[in-house]
Amino acid sequence: MNCAVPVLMYHHVSPHPGLVTITPERFRAQMRTLAERGWHTLSSTDFAGFLNGQPVPPKSVLVTFDDGYLDNYLHAHPVLVEYRLHALFFVVTGWLGDGPPRKPGQSDPPDHRECMRRIEAGRPDDVMLRWSELAAMRAAGSGEFHSHTHTHTRWDRTVADATERRERLHDDLLRSRAALSENLGAASEHLCWPQGYFDGDYQEVAMAAGFRYLYSVRRGVATPATDPASIPRIVAKDRAGGWLRRRLAIYRWPWLAAWYARAREG
Repeated sequence: MNCAVPVLMYHHVSPHPGLVTITPERFRAQMRTLAERGWHTLSSTDFAGFLNGQPVPPKSVLVTFDDGYLDNYLHAHPVLVEYRLHALFFVVTGWLGDGPPRKPGQSDPPDHRECMRRIEAGRPDDVMLRWSELAAMRAAGSGEFHSHTHTHTRWDRTVADATERRERLHDDLLRSRAALSENLGAASEHLCWPQGYFDGDYQEVAMAAGFRYLYSVRRGVATPATDPASIPRIVAKDRAGGWLRRRLAIYRWPWLAAWYARAREG
């Protein structure tokens, strides 16, 4: 049994530079590194078992994507299939649309800022996944899909009253679970917070809504001692495969990851 499982966090895989974006070429290089170096990409069930003390392969990693952008289907999905790797996609269910799966080159989404503008303008289908694309990815084995809430709202910034804030968050999470159940047949116990924000109230509400494994943007690696309500992740940089290889050599071991974090802060 290995000592730690690094949890990688991606957003966009796109040829258009921008925030939280890795190019398709560098994403391919990173996934090739995982495959050629013998890393095993865990499922959510595997990972939950690990957090509960069950063994996983010695070189195990969790690959995660946030939000559910169309470029994940156009650029990340084919690479995951090619290298027989698996990822967890945390999707904003209220932004997902209907219609047939799109094809590479048919509708290449813009950069991150323009994606946000189109979502705010009521045009999420331009830049976000469709339910049919989720189904295709799941059928191919490249991905499984979990909640990133229904509206991606930071309720701490929009509702001042604590009681109302809890109620709005609870409704948001239930709507997300209902959408996943209706379109994919089930909703899991895994939830990723928008922008990584959470507090004690958020955790309580999520647990009451049926979630147990809560993913953050806190830096670190997961071990069997990790609190499932505060799972740390590692931001995947827009770097070549060698960068990922070197980072995984560090993050595989909790003591080395802790030393590296202190060294960076110093």
